[in-house]
Amino acid sequence: MSPLTSRLKKFFKILGPGLISGAADDDPTAVAAYTQSGAQFGYLLNWTALFTIPFMYVIQEMCGRIGMVTGKGLSGVIRTHYSRKILYFAVLLLLISNTVNIGADLGAMAASVQLVIPLPFPFLLIFLTIFILALEIFLSYKTYSKYLKYLTLAFFAYIITAFLVQQDWTKILITTIVPYISLDKAFFLAILAILGTNISPYLFFWQSDEEVEEEVEYKRIRAMGRGVPKFTGLDLRNLKLDTAIGMIFSNIIVLFIGITAAATLGRHGLTSVQTAADAAQALKPLAGNFAFLLFTIGIMGSGLMAVPVLAGAGSYAISEALGWKEGLYRKFTQAHGFYGVMTFATLIGILINFTPIKPIQMLVYAAALNAILAPFLIILIIIVSNNKKIMGEHTNSMISNILGLLITGLMIAASAALLFNL
Repeated sequence: MSPLTSRLKKFFKILGPGLISGAADDDPTAVAAYTQSGAQFGYLLNWTALFTIPFMYVIQEMCGRIGMVTGKGLSGVIRTHYSRKILYFAVLLLLISNTVNIGADLGAMAASVQLVIPLPFPFLLIFLTIFILALEIFLSYKTYSKYLKYLTLAFFAYIITAFLVQQDWTKILITTIVPYISLDKAFFLAILAILGTNISPYLFFWQSDEEVEEEVEYKRIRAMGRGVPKFTGLDLRNLKLDTAIGMIFSNIIVLFIGITAAATLGRHGLTSVQTAADAAQALKPLAGNFAFLLFTIGIMGSGLMAVPVLAGAGSYAISEALGWKEGLYRKFTQAHGFYGVMTFATLIGILINFTPIKPIQMLVYAAALNAILAPFLIILIIIVSNNKKIMGEHTNSMISNILGLLITGLMIAASAALLFNL
């Protein structure tokens, strides 16, 4: 093995929970939101892709560090050290929000596949659901995490699609670096939607628990929530690198989705996008069959990544809150409650698609719940990660606290404005 190959292998081994969290943030409902902003505002909101990176990174790094240091997920730490009433309230909102989001994502995936394979929507919806549940329940954590990591390659379809259409790259560069501000209500709501979509509560729980899954996998602790983890300074540095790469990757994908929509839908005056499938279908006459197919592949890849993360995050949170055995490293027979919650949330997600609720309404409802939950959870995360009894010498730096408090203020303002407009 050459030195370059060896270094690349070590680098890819570092990538894990942070990369998966970043990719899962760009789920099909988020794709619809980013496509809508690009179609409506052109390149003008490109700067938000850079603006949100440090905030996303600092919160996700705190969550990952909590998991690595304590050997418990976020829900388990709050249950042990803080009020359980607060925890139960947060977990309930998370489960409701995640279930609605799962429903919207499954519907978007089935509708996207239907554009390519003309089979009945209910059949595609049920098939995709069974496939995703089978992966979650029957694959070991080692295999499952590797599958999710490789699935991030599907997101490059969005990047390739952007290069298949005519772009004004000079304007893209300028609008990515120079912020555009407007007092227009539509602009303000678009910024709120981007903030609410990028700072996702389910990823807080997911990444903290996945760091613990990694510790179990590498024999640093016996089981999730049991024992004091054995980790090194290198492990913490790898966590930070993994998280940084994940958040940067997430926002690069966001940027390319937006500029694709701006150069196609926006340029032709198609400013209303209801779902990710609508976006893919609208691309076909404007950008050609190949661009349409690539964008559809991107939607499928993002759904296959996000739905398990959404279901898993809720399952981790509830299992730890109630003291159940949890973890993807356990077999189904060892963690009935954990896999039961995952299955239940996913099946309810299917049923949502057969209600009169429109996909765009599902997205709005999920965004509203996230808007309520995110600031509350961020405050809890900052409190936990500054508690020396919990974190020892691995508490927050001053920069982490400043950025954490700043994004908390922004999210509270976003929450208030979003709820007022709803």
